[in-house]
Amino acid sequence: MRYNITGKPPDKPSILIVPPMSYVAVRGKGNPNAEGGEYQNALPLLYGVAYTIKMSKKGPREIEGYFDFVAPPLEGFWWQDRTDGEIDYARKDDFNFISCIRLPDFVTREDFDWAVSEAAAKKKLDFSAVELLRVDEGLCVQCMHTGPYDDEPATIDAMRTFAAERGYAPDFSEARLHHEIYLSDPRKCAPEKLKTVIRHPIKLI
Repeated sequence: MRYNITGKPPDKPSILIVPPMSYVAVRGKGNPNAEGGEYQNALPLLYGVAYTIKMSKKGPREIEGYFDFVAPPLEGFWWQDRTDGEIDYARKDDFNFISCIRLPDFVTREDFDWAVSEAAAKKKLDFSAVELLRVDEGLCVQCMHTGPYDDEPATIDAMRTFAAERGYAPDFSEARLHHEIYLSDPRKCAPEKLKTVIRHPIKLI
């Protein structure tokens, strides 16, 4: 079982092992829908760094191992305090998040720091909240959710049942979180057509 970084997961739950990946990331709290909130403010920082790396091919900096790539979708790790990994969608103000975009493996710490500096200079924004994050998710259950974000609990229930029937239990911790990958732009897509990959950490019972 491996994670196919080029394919889309099926609409039914599946078990997989996700390899370690690097991200440009910003941490924050609060309702992701709040205008001017921490989540909304994080997005231009993430895209600023990701696209600076992507477009480095047109500048003087030569990144070793660089290859042209399609910018990956926005992702997010979410949790709420004292909930043991469960997400209460009615308590959006209580969200903690790590918003992120996956980076190619060729990006080093030096390359990342350069991209942050370049993006800050061009965008005239404070990029101090941006970090290079390495995540090793390991054993997970995941499923494609189609529809509004608030309808995700039904998909999560199906994932949990699927995993339990195969001898797995949830394995949430500070390092293993509810993970979403956004394949649709909510500004351009009807809520009922939104596609979101949901991924949860699991362990053998």
